[in-house]
Amino acid sequence: MTQAPLLLTMGDAVGIGPETLVKAFARGDAGHCVVIGDPAVLRRAAALPGVGPVMLAVVDSPAELAAVPPGCLPVLVPAGLPEGLARLPWGQVDARCGAAAARCIEHAVALVQAGAGAAVVTAPIHKEALAAAGIAFPGHTEMLQALAAQGAALPPVRMMLANDELRVVLVTIHLALRCAIDAVTYDAVLETLRIAHRAGAAWGLARPRIGVAGLNPHAGEGGLFGDEELRIIAPAIEAACAEGIDARGPFAPDTVFMRGRDTAARRGEFDLVVAMTHDHGLIPVKYLGVEQGVNVTLGLPFVRTSPDHGTAFDIAGQGIADPASLVAAIRMARRLLAAS
Repeated sequence: MTQAPLLLTMGDAVGIGPETLVKAFARGDAGHCVVIGDPAVLRRAAALPGVGPVMLAVVDSPAELAAVPPGCLPVLVPAGLPEGLARLPWGQVDARCGAAAARCIEHAVALVQAGAGAAVVTAPIHKEALAAAGIAFPGHTEMLQALAAQGAALPPVRMMLANDELRVVLVTIHLALRCAIDAVTYDAVLETLRIAHRAGAAWGLARPRIGVAGLNPHAGEGGLFGDEELRIIAPAIEAACAEGIDARGPFAPDTVFMRGRDTAARRGEFDLVVAMTHDHGLIPVKYLGVEQGVNVTLGLPFVRTSPDHGTAFDIAGQGIADPASLVAAIRMARRLLAAS
């Protein structure tokens, strides 16, 4: 391949991210990729029962990938990583892990922005560890948005969770539910529809069909169970349609995801579904199978994907983590690069 490699960030050092990275390489599912992380952490993961063996090759830049021997996992170590990460106990929140995860993300983004990497695929981070390290972002999406801005105005971004059957784009993400409801505004819904439309167009869908979920039960039932659909969501859909966007709804959130599901037996009514809140949108995708779900950040000037699971501290260090979602994220990143 002549294209720059994918950059895979290590994630939380004591979660399952390092294990899934090593497993993906060991099984041949992570070719033409470079891991941004701590070699000692990855060696510890490779030593878990049923994970390795995998040899590591430390590189100073992604350009050195061509010189890495076949079968070796290439690792690029960013400056400023805390020491002793590989000696920390598995599955426990630690500020050093939060700081290291943030540093890996920062370095990966800088490399992509410089043209040294093709896309960023992030292993899971732990939000408590991030906060303990003093990182002022509640998650990947917000951090990537700030890094992409490079000091300028923040680009509008949205989280999408996708698998082979369903793609869901969220209007709001990491907020308390009471705050998320207040964040469902006309501008936020319209911007989400625009971002979803552009993303679908970038994947080769000339006019993607977008189904919009309501916020309230039965999409408000004409105002009986809440009026956000009448005051906010429907007017935003109307404005999007006036711009040439194929947006429909708002539909009852308890059925719209079934209508958008695309299977071999039945084509979905929608190419994407827009949901108002985090759990409204993510529960149906994850229910179809966490192992195939991929998180995609829409609106960034580069491709970023990740598994749709977290750090799984309860099973970290046992050698039983499934790398399928990480592999799906790598494949999704390649598909998006090919379509762009």
